[in-house]
Amino acid sequence: MVLLTYPVERSDDEWRKTLTTDQYRILRKKGTEFAFRNAYWDNHRKGTYVCAGCGNELFTSDKKFDSGTGWPSFWQPVTEETVESETDSSHGMVRVEVRCARCGGHLGHLFDDGPAPTGRRYCMNSGSLHFNEK
Repeated sequence: MVLLTYPVERSDDEWRKTLTTDQYRILRKKGTEFAFRNAYWDNHRKGTYVCAGCGNELFTSDKKFDSGTGWPSFWQPVTEETVESETDSSHGMVRVEVRCARCGGHLGHLFDDGPAPTGRRYCMNSGSLHFNEK
C-alpha cells in the first residue's frame, strides 16, 4: 500500500477539532450528503469554491453548471493540479474519486457526462467546500 503525503497534514484528532461533523465525515471518511439538500447545489452567486479542510482553491462559479443531480457540479477545476483522482470501487460500483491535492480530502466524484468543452462533471459535496463570494 502506498502512503500518500500532502502539503497539509493533520492528525485525525486535529481534523475532528477543525471540521464540523459533516465536513469530517465527507472530507476524511469519504462520506456524501443528500441530493438537493446541501448548501451549494443551487448556488448561483459569483465566486470561488475552496476546500473546507485547507482552503485550496478548487473551482470557480463560471465553471459550475446545473447537472440536475442535486449536487454542485463543475466542468473544470481551477487547475488540473488542484485536484487528484483515483479509481473508487466502493459501494458495488466503479467511479473516479476526486480529492483535494493539498490535503487529500474527499470532494466527490468525476463523471464523463458533463457539458462542453470538457465533457466532464465534477460532482462535489457541498460539505467538502467553502464558498468565497466575489
